[in-house]
Amino acid sequence: MNNEINYKNNPLHGVGLEHLLVEIVDHYGFEILFAYLNINCFKTNPSIESSVKFLKKTDWAREKIEVFYLYEFKNLPRASSEQFSLPPRDRVIPEDQSPSKPAELSLEDAERLRAKREAKSAERNQATRHHSDKNTDPWANWKARSKR
Repeated sequence: MNNEINYKNNPLHGVGLEHLLVEIVDHYGFEILFAYLNINCFKTNPSIESSVKFLKKTDWAREKIEVFYLYEFKNLPRASSEQFSLPPRDRVIPEDQSPSKPAELSLEDAERLRAKREAKSAERNQATRHHSDKNTDPWANWKARSKR
């Protein structure tokens, strides 16, 4: 029995960052990438070279574009929670899943998604703020004790 994990089933296996970015940009363009990912290298004077340079230095941005590649461009089903906790290049795609046509994306859909994310974020911030209203000054007890 072979205990070796089959990473070759991951569409990112053997694909360089530049090649990945060229594929996505050729299909969607920089405007869609910025609308969905909100990474400035896709908005301000975008080019493949400058984007690759930024993505190589910035882990969170590189992982974001790799996730986009897997689940939007390659249109794979979403990863299990166990696989989702791994970086995209370490994920194992089940053998019964294979890439399909890229998802149809539009600027209008990106705007709706952004509005939904902002609403969710505001809701979380409101819950956090409400929770922390009880202790607005974490130093209050210390200040009161030091005056004695």
